[in-house]
Amino acid sequence: MEPPNLYPVKLYVYDLSKGLARRLSPIMLGKQLEGIWHTSIVVHKDEFFFGSGGISSCPPGGTLLGPPDTVVDVGNTEVTEEIFLEYLSSLGESLFRGEAYNLFEHNCNTFSNEVAQFLTGRKIPSYITDLPSEVLSTPFGQALRPFLDSIQIQPPGGNSVGRPSGQS
Repeated sequence: MEPPNLYPVKLYVYDLSKGLARRLSPIMLGKQLEGIWHTSIVVHKDEFFFGSGGISSCPPGGTLLGPPDTVVDVGNTEVTEEIFLEYLSSLGESLFRGEAYNLFEHNCNTFSNEVAQFLTGRKIPSYITDLPSEVLSTPFGQALRPFLDSIQIQPPGGNSVGRPSGQS
């Protein structure tokens, strides 16, 4: 019996604040934040992410965010591209529809964590998934929550996943 094919799975991590969080968070929040994280999963030669437009894909580093600030090796998967795209399509019709996006509770990092676990059985780093609760645990975070809840983030440069597009 042949050993299964293994496909590398990477987590692309972007600091949406471009370093401002590191400098301003002690003043504004009373605690140090290293960044405001946007994440995506890179597998099968594409980058997959979730935003207010639903699940999207692009060539790795192909959004207007440019190259990631950090790349985390999540592991390897035996999940084929065909099965993975079927999985994403079902997620896009259920848990990760664009209208389900919420900056604090159901965002790109929630998606990356879900997909990383499906592909490898491993979660993404907790410093990323814990960020919303860290911000909301501060008086300033609580004061800003009504405004921040209205923010919809969709990094430009991706193509919708799960809708027929004629591309494989």
